[in-house]
Amino acid sequence: MNRDSRRILIIGGVAAGATCAARLRRLCERCTIVIFDRGPYVSFANCGLPYHVGNIIVSEEKLLVATPQLFKDRFNIEVHTETEVVRVDRDKKEIELRDIRTNETRRESYDGLVLSTGANAVRPQIPGINLPGIFVLRTIPDSRKIRSAVGNASLAAIVGGGFIGLEMAENLTRRGLSVTIIQRSDQILSSLDPEMAFFVEKHLQANGVTLRLGTGVESFHLDGRLSVKTTSGDTIDTDMVILAMGVQPESSLARNAGLSLGDHGGIRVDDRMQTSDPYIWAVGDVAEVKDVVAGGWHLASLAGPANRQGRIAAAAILDKIIAKTRNETRAVRFRGVQGTAVCSAFGLTVAITGASEKTLKRSGIKNYEKIYLHPGSHASYFPDAKPIHIKLLFDTDTGRVLGAQAIGESGVARRIDIISMVIQMGGTVYDLEESELCYAPQFGAAKDPVNLAGMIAANHLRGDLPLAKWEELKDTQAQIVDVRSKAEYERGHIPGAKNIPLEGLRDRIGDLSKGKEIWLVCGVGQRAYYATRILLQNGFSVKDLSGGMQTYNTLKPKLNLKTS
Repeated sequence: MNRDSRRILIIGGVAAGATCAARLRRLCERCTIVIFDRGPYVSFANCGLPYHVGNIIVSEEKLLVATPQLFKDRFNIEVHTETEVVRVDRDKKEIELRDIRTNETRRESYDGLVLSTGANAVRPQIPGINLPGIFVLRTIPDSRKIRSAVGNASLAAIVGGGFIGLEMAENLTRRGLSVTIIQRSDQILSSLDPEMAFFVEKHLQANGVTLRLGTGVESFHLDGRLSVKTTSGDTIDTDMVILAMGVQPESSLARNAGLSLGDHGGIRVDDRMQTSDPYIWAVGDVAEVKDVVAGGWHLASLAGPANRQGRIAAAAILDKIIAKTRNETRAVRFRGVQGTAVCSAFGLTVAITGASEKTLKRSGIKNYEKIYLHPGSHASYFPDAKPIHIKLLFDTDTGRVLGAQAIGESGVARRIDIISMVIQMGGTVYDLEESELCYAPQFGAAKDPVNLAGMIAANHLRGDLPLAKWEELKDTQAQIVDVRSKAEYERGHIPGAKNIPLEGLRDRIGDLSKGKEIWLVCGVGQRAYYATRILLQNGFSVKDLSGGMQTYNTLKPKLNLKTS
């Protein structure tokens, strides 16, 4: 075959780089495509690594998505593993390489260059952090080291309570270890709002995981046994430590080449993944991306966006360097990310899309409202329905959906995926209430949790459901009325709340004063809504405490609310 003289070099494989190479080959059969990776594997499922440690994925080979030989045979793409790119010479359009096995160096020229160098696990300068028995989990060799250590361990400390921290807690527990999570902030899963993280914290504790929140690591020590000294002054003995403190972009090549970087240390790119150099693109964890909901730039270590970026960069390279045809059908652009993510731990699924309330506040966005609901995963009359705890955030001017968080044992990812697409399409809570979703009793309800979230939010925007703010509960002068049954009320209620069961509300309406605002609460919000409609139409000033006592019980420890 006659080869095109144009050479596209890709530094780094895994998700973004490997996807870019394969897509580029599908678009251009004649150009030369070469991948360089300093690791021993070009494309592997790093999201599966915790489950390899936990022996759910037993065979290491199952983690290999594609081998160098497959790239050669199927795509005619050269792959050089254990080859480190040490320098990018933009003037000469060359890269300098070092063969890690032989230490030999050489140079390769390029017409187009893609940086897919990924990110490194954060390893702060903490005394003792390089002691034996302290691990990170980013690669297959990392998982080998951890699997080897697990066999001789009974205690594990995980520093960091993010998605990887939770997945490792589950898998190490499965292997028989007692696990402690050390988290500097006062909640796990910083992408969640605190009251939603509370559900996960309780679930972890119920499954034997010890949580040390609001404390960091001061130092590590090895004196017969490994130990962790916390900033609170405590010492935690352990047999192994997993550092799950996040990642930082591996952007040193770009920095040394003089490419523009963002505030978070990632490579700044445009919507076609082009860097400040017209012949260099950046994809995956090393690139900074735009937040499409809250605005601004940030890092997003997510496999889905990384794969999309690889495809977009391939099309951009074709348009600029190879075909130069301005094919508008291939002029795809990266819209940014909304942070859609999911993880599970001990049978509990946690999913999020769009902005959290914390993010909205940090971004200075004030015209939003939130609702809570706790519907079942499917029709209540069908066996094994499980509650889903949902928080929905929306714009109070337009009804545009801004974000959602959901936690539960069943049906969680499906609901967040639906809301994610509504956000992507610029949809509103009115779209959620009108969403036509598949229904059978074992899968959902005629009013799906997504529909219910939209209905509650839309009811608020229409004025049918005024909302009280839980944060103001401590200081409010409003009369709190609990419309649950007497037995429910006596099992626990908001201090000072007056119990008027919904079924008797119309008969006791004279017990309430129209001169004082009334805040209504029930179990999960449904009966309080019914009571709201009764009282509003009888001339009372009424607000609803969204999510009822289910939400109250999660907010108590986070907002220092009273208990009764």
